[in-house]
Amino acid sequence: MLSTVERVVFLKGVQLFTEIPGSELARVAQVAEELELPPDVEVMREGDLGDSLYLVLEGRVTVYKGGREVAQLGPRECVGELALLDSEPRSATVRTAEPTRMLKLEREAFYELMNDHLEITRGIMRVLTRRLRETTAEMGMER
Repeated sequence: MLSTVERVVFLKGVQLFTEIPGSELARVAQVAEELELPPDVEVMREGDLGDSLYLVLEGRVTVYKGGREVAQLGPRECVGELALLDSEPRSATVRTAEPTRMLKLEREAFYELMNDHLEITRGIMRVLTRRLRETTAEMGMER
């Protein structure tokens, strides 16, 4: 298990949290749950309602959309971030590809942090805007 300081150092390296001060990340680190999962465990299922974000500490996960593999994600990457912002069904299924350690952050805890710390809300907005621009550019829709 990681200490709070180790979790803060890890979170600083995750794109979603890079611009958030370490003092703010200490609160995120304290409310996150650390999970150790064996290979081939379903972390989330496409179509299910989601209420948490997962950050890969070690290992790899595979992302499936419509039953087809669309991505492999490793350390310092996150899945399920949209579930923190809305109550829509999950857009993909995620399974562990190997033994994987993750941090799980639930929506309610994250909302409390966003209410108390505007920097966290701004960080989320920056990352989601960047991802939207990247997706739009990949689809050839950039203006």
